[in-house]
Formats: sequence, C-alpha cells, structure tokens
Amino acid sequence: MRSKVRLRAAGATVVTAAALLHPGIADAATTTSPSDYNYTATATALPDVRRIIRDDVAAAAGYTGKGVGIALIDTGVVPVAGLTSGNVANGPDLSLESQIPGLLRRDTYGHGTHLAGIIAGRDAAGGTFTGVAPDAKLLSLKVGAANGAVDVTQVMAAVDWVVAHRNDDPANPIKVLNLSYGTDSTQSWVSSPLSEAVENAYLAGISVVIASGNTGGNILNPGSNPYIITVGATDPQGTTNPADDTAASFSSLGANTKENAPDVMAPGRSIVSLRDPGSYADVNYPSARVGDRFFKGSGTSQAAAVVSGAAAVLLQKYPTLSPMQVMCYLKATGTPVAGSFAPQINLQTAIRSTLTGCSQSGSTITGTGSIQKDRGSSQVTMGDGIALTGERDIFGPLSTTTWAAASAARTSWNGGDWMGHSWTGAGWTTTTDGQANWSGKAWSGKAWSGKAWSEVAWAGQTWSGKAWSGSSGTAPNWSGAAWSSTGWLSAGDKGWLF
Repeated sequence: MRSKVRLRAAGATVVTAAALLHPGIADAATTTSPSDYNYTATATALPDVRRIIRDDVAAAAGYTGKGVGIALIDTGVVPVAGLTSGNVANGPDLSLESQIPGLLRRDTYGHGTHLAGIIAGRDAAGGTFTGVAPDAKLLSLKVGAANGAVDVTQVMAAVDWVVAHRNDDPANPIKVLNLSYGTDSTQSWVSSPLSEAVENAYLAGISVVIASGNTGGNILNPGSNPYIITVGATDPQGTTNPADDTAASFSSLGANTKENAPDVMAPGRSIVSLRDPGSYADVNYPSARVGDRFFKGSGTSQAAAVVSGAAAVLLQKYPTLSPMQVMCYLKATGTPVAGSFAPQINLQTAIRSTLTGCSQSGSTITGTGSIQKDRGSSQVTMGDGIALTGERDIFGPLSTTTWAAASAARTSWNGGDWMGHSWTGAGWTTTTDGQANWSGKAWSGKAWSGKAWSEVAWAGQTWSGKAWSGSSGTAPNWSGAAWSSTGWLSAGDKGWLF
C-alpha cells in the first residue's frame, strides 16, 4: 500500500501541507502573474515551462541551480549545442552499448538528451536556450541502449555509483538524482531491491526524483517508496497560467487519493527540448522535430526532469535542506491541479517561504526481495532470443541479501567493480566536446546466453526489451507508453509519449 501524505510538523500531529509554512505564506501559492500568456498547445517550449512553474521568477532573483549537482540515470547524452558549455559530465556507461566502439556514453535513443536539456541545458555565450537549472552541474550515467533496453540491476548499480561518487566534484556535490524509470514490480516497495537502491540514495542526502509512469493508472516502482519525490505530469492547456492546468490523461496517479497520489506535478505535455539527430526517437518519429534543433515529447519523464531542475534551484536558495525537506517545500508551496491530489510546483512561492518542519513515515525497507519480481513484465533479451531472468545481473548470480547490505554500507562499488564484477573504468579521463568523461572498460567472461562478451557481434546485434516502451501499454519501463499509435496524444501533437 502506497502512503505518501504523512507529513508532520515537528512536535505536531498530522497537518496539512499549508500548515508547514509560516502563517500568511501558503496563500501565495495560488497567485498568478499578469504576464501569463497563451501559446500553441501542441508545443510547450522551455520558456513556457519556466513561466508555468515560476522558474523565471527564481532566476530573476539569482537562483539557477548554481553549486548543485544533478545525476541523470538514463540513456546518456550527446554533445549537441546546449549541453557543451561546461556544466555536463559523463559518468560510467553501464549500458549494453558500452562495448560498442563509438557508442560509449552516447545517447542512441534520444531520451536522455531530451531530459538533460530540460534539467540543465544552456547555450554558450550568445545563445538563448535555457533549462530549468542552467547553472547546475549535470552528471549523466548511461544505462539504456538504442531501443531503451536495460535490466533493473543496471539501474541499481547506477544508483549505487551515484551515492559512492556524490562528492567527486566538491564545488557541485550531487544533491538531486533524476530517474525516469519504473517497472510493474510484483512485490512491495519494502522488499524491492530497486526501491532499496533509491532509498539508500535518499539516506545519503540525495533528493531522488522519480517519474510516476504513463500508465494512466498505477504508479510504477520505485515511485511507491514514500521517501522519494514521485512526479506526475500536467497539461498546461496552452497557457502559462498554472491555474488552468490539469492532470495529463496519460499520467499515472495511482488510485488518485491523497494516500496514493504522486507527490508533485509538473508540465509534461509536448515539452520542447534538445533533439538528438539520428537517435531512435528522431529517426522513427520525425514529425516530433521542431525545426532542426529541437524535439518534443510528452510524459512523466519530462515532468520529472522539470522537478529535478526545480529541486536544484531550491537547494541553491536553501543549501542545507534535507531530501525530505525538499519534498515538503515543493508540496507545500505548489499550485492545486484539477484532477490530481498532488500540486504543481511553484518556485516563486517556494523561494519566498520558510518551512517550519516536516517528516515522513513508512515501513522499514529490506530490499532483499526478488530481482525477477522487480523486473515485472520487462526483461532484456539478447538477439538470439535468450532473456535475462532469475536472480542475477548481466554478469552472473546476484544475492539481494548480500547486495542490500553492501548498498546500505556504500561498499557495492570498489573502483570499477560492482558486487565483484568488473564493469567500468576506475577514474575520470579526458574532457571532450565540453563534457568530462569517466573511463570505460572492455568486459570479460560470459553473457547470460553463455556466449563470451567478446564473441557477441556488438555492432550488428539487436537488443530487445521494454525499457521506455511496453507492448501492452499498461506497465512500461522508463515511464513510457508503447511506440505505436497509442503513444500519440492527438493527431495534432506528434510528440512521442515517454
């Protein structure tokens, strides 16, 4: 059972979100700006998004995410304009494509690049493109391949790596983690290994921001964990006035009760961000292109990216906030959304408010459940048709009891090894295209199919899976709907739904 509303003021009984603020502050959450305007509803550009959440007001006050590191676990990024001005770094590539020359760290899907632009994109001097937190430092970890395929254990390893390396850049310590990933796990968040991984990041002082999913119903795992910030998507209705925004029809809202709703909402329909030329999304959905440089997409992934940037802006203003306080601030200062119990974030109110105290409660997590159950209906399959199943990662058997203890102790990584398997390089290497890079490494041993990694015809191999897509459209990974006609929002809105 999901329960995420037990916010408590220090020394008090259960209170409403507004009561967490000093008297007279909460009412400001519903105010609007006289500069609100209409725009074409089928393309929500980032200046529109920033107005909707009042990020423009925060920027005018000097809050742009400066000094805050944001980890993005996704499909990687490419060095397109907007991501090469020095605030993007590439952590390890833990994807199946890391063994293919020329694809190391590169986004072959298009999803990670799109989200990176929303979170912290910024042009070099003289440009105009600006993300929500343009002065934050974005750290990209690639886990998804060209069709989005990824195993849940790869995501667990990536989260562990972020925790272990959160202070690698002392000027920009990682305080926010964006994960637009979810599974239809068949076990409780209390026993889920993936849920344990993100909670360990929370305990390390990182605000974990998760997309709720695009099922239109159930919230995906690990979004059910009460200690992370679960984000639903709104439809701005073609204006920058947040008062008319509604819950997007595709957004997962759970049972749509206070106990099961996402924590916050953010714009997620037809969001225009950076295009990744030649990527899977770009090639298969050319009608989603906006000119030569941009691309539009709809989903709770985009909404989560907006919230990750907003969390960095808030943390610049209040650098000592705990992850729970970040959640409380965003919830308590948000604007009501029609059709949702969760409010839409409002930075204008957030940076002008003072939190008196809050806390969250939930069952004690173990994380020692089944990896296979956490996969749900999603599994990665090698080109010869052999699926990755059972209690193992991509290299071999994995005991969740042993892993959970190591993850909690922050010892699951040792140099370039995760849980005893050599996975990546052990240090930072050269900077290219304005992006710092973590070193890679060739894999040895055998894949789950029994073939040696060196025997796999990487360049021509086809990988299948349901990361970012799902054949049924009911339980997709990466908060995405199927790449089919069901993924389109309307005939006039050719943004892909992911």
